[in-house]
Amino acid sequence: MNIDLSGRVALVTGAARGQGLATARLLAKSGAQVVLTDMLDEPRLMEAAELGDAAHYCHHDVADQKSWERAVSSAVEHFGRLDILVNNAGIWHTATLESESIEGFAKALQVNLFGTFHGMRAALPALRASGGGSIVNISSTAALLGATGHTAYGASKWAIRGITKTAALELAADNIRVNAVLPGAIDTAMLDTSDQIKSVVAAKIPLARLGQATDVAAMVTFLASDCAAYITGQEFVVDGGLTAGADPSPKQ
Repeated sequence: MNIDLSGRVALVTGAARGQGLATARLLAKSGAQVVLTDMLDEPRLMEAAELGDAAHYCHHDVADQKSWERAVSSAVEHFGRLDILVNNAGIWHTATLESESIEGFAKALQVNLFGTFHGMRAALPALRASGGGSIVNISSTAALLGATGHTAYGASKWAIRGITKTAALELAADNIRVNAVLPGAIDTAMLDTSDQIKSVVAAKIPLARLGQATDVAAMVTFLASDCAAYITGQEFVVDGGLTAGADPSPKQ
């Protein structure tokens, strides 16, 4: 399958590392010009420089509506258009229903859910001006199954599934496709745990390994491309088969 994104401009949030960085790199490799956004400025500036003229970096707080307006404007001003939005930025922490704080719960919603909401709304005028495009929202397998200690994270990621399907229906007339990617256990900095625990988790995965950021990037790039031109409102699980069984979730 030949994915050619030449002439397309993508905006990827949370692109300082992990899934976001891998996605930005693969989109650029596929021919797109990419705006990388994050709160972590120094590494992102270095990465944008490594990608050369194909990349531009923008400091960006996805929980802030005004910051979104600046990020989209930066993409249009720098590259002339916007065709692809990847709502990747997110935060993760564990706490039970009883121990979760109001502040912690609200923060997860502000970044993970409201960040996605603000992003789609802010990108709409630019996507319409380009004649349509693709929005890819990053959810999680925590949005398919209950998981102990994931009250805030799970709630935010379940909501992303709903907002994705609604947006797909509403934006189809504008030729804007909206899909969600649901990663499982991906070996990035967010999965801040010991090698021993990683081995235990990997043993529960049918493909017998943790996912890599490039696994997620490949799915996102496919959905951003014309190869997925007839796909919208759908969810794509990237988890090595973790959720295929009757009791796939590792004990927390």
